[in-house]
Amino acid sequence: MHTRKFGALAGLAAAGTALGVAEVVAIFTGAPTSPLVSVGGVVVDSVPAKVKDLAVEVFYTYDKLALSIGTLVILAAFAAGIGVLAIRRRLWGYAGIALFGGIGIAAALSRHNAPWYAFLPTLLGAAAGAGVLHWLLTHEAGDNATAEERRWFLRASGYTLLGAALVGFAGRWWSTRRNVEEDRASIELPTVAPNSVAPLPPQADAALPDLAPFVTPNKDFYQIDTALVVPQLTTRDWKLRIHGRVGKELTISWDELLKRPMIERYVTLACVSNEVGGGLIGNAKWQGVRIADLLAEARPQPGADQVVSRSIDGFTAGTPTAVLQDGRDAMLAIAMNGEPLPVEHGFPVRMVVPGLYGYVSATKWLVELELTSFADFDAYWIKRGWAAKGPIKTESRIDTPRDGSNPRAGEIMIAGVAWAQHRGISKVEVRVDDGAWQVASLLPVPSIDTWRQWTLKWQATPGRHRITVRATDNGGETQTDAVAPPDPDGATGWHSIDIEVK
Repeated sequence: MHTRKFGALAGLAAAGTALGVAEVVAIFTGAPTSPLVSVGGVVVDSVPAKVKDLAVEVFYTYDKLALSIGTLVILAAFAAGIGVLAIRRRLWGYAGIALFGGIGIAAALSRHNAPWYAFLPTLLGAAAGAGVLHWLLTHEAGDNATAEERRWFLRASGYTLLGAALVGFAGRWWSTRRNVEEDRASIELPTVAPNSVAPLPPQADAALPDLAPFVTPNKDFYQIDTALVVPQLTTRDWKLRIHGRVGKELTISWDELLKRPMIERYVTLACVSNEVGGGLIGNAKWQGVRIADLLAEARPQPGADQVVSRSIDGFTAGTPTAVLQDGRDAMLAIAMNGEPLPVEHGFPVRMVVPGLYGYVSATKWLVELELTSFADFDAYWIKRGWAAKGPIKTESRIDTPRDGSNPRAGEIMIAGVAWAQHRGISKVEVRVDDGAWQVASLLPVPSIDTWRQWTLKWQATPGRHRITVRATDNGGETQTDAVAPPDPDGATGWHSIDIEVK
């Protein structure tokens, strides 16, 4: 019994060493070459779309953290098993480490734009893990070991595992932050011409408790993407290539991009995975260069009805070319709410396209625009069953009072937000229980590309009540009450809350 326990501990220490060494090596080869990152990336890219939807539903924006933790738990179980097998026959332990290394190497080399040396972190980590396993098994404290021998083994294994974990965490932190934050902090944003700034109406924000502010702070803006580790790309290394079915291929550096005319606009972005009443939506002030101006220079050729945007990590989104040329303020954004893009939101450059869900338009860490056609290429989420074109639907949400809350009787304020990007909101109506629809007051907005706050005063009476909201866009279309899930092109239905007035 003692032998199996010590074998499992030896396996854990070996695996911890392997991962710790790999993370340190990844400081020099790049965070995406880490075995945890590369294997996790393969998992993210390979699991069915419904599994991803479930992960977002259950874990919200912490889905990738949950994947990382789950991967570590599975790895720990595998490592413990390797250690137990190695007690019986040491060759089995080495074979298990070799299997672990082979999977990591294959995953690292399969990633988008993987360098030839992507295998090094896993290879060197596996070698270190095998060395630790050999060392510990040589001093293995079996059933006949003395108390002192067992204490030595426990201390050696524990210290090895703890040291490997600390080294691994330090390596991960350093490899993902070593240059980019300093680069971002040094950026001086170019000035935007006065006629290219969209002023914010002074009464756009009701500033009520629990009501989402008109401008979402960067730290609170939702994050949904497929990157297991946030890509780290400096402005020095950034380049944008525009190619494909174009009359003129373009390559633009960061310095060249900053010399181009800039616009500043408030735009609301929404994730297609957002449930009715959900929080995967936010509004920010973006600064950047019009995509239409770049396309005009590149001269799209006949039949090029899709612009495929690519991230540095290989993610793709397909946007209708016509949408990017129809006059809306689609841009390559370099700033968010007056500061350079946060790394988590796409630094140094991302796409912002009013009126489309993010999965077909809002590519972060952007490095490439390819003119092609919908008939010739399916982007990342389209291959997984989502609709090829994702116009945002007319929706609304109640923010206050909160669902399940217990306000006191008397006059209370019902408030929330409504959105129909690039169409705009013309009316919001609220119904209490089975009563008549009441027209809410709408706050002013800088453009039709943002959400709109709404408010309604209500004389609350004691008892249980259900409050429902619906919105109508500027085209006269009222949001449907038909309930539909996010898959394949966005959730629908009216948002309702239940409260009990005291």
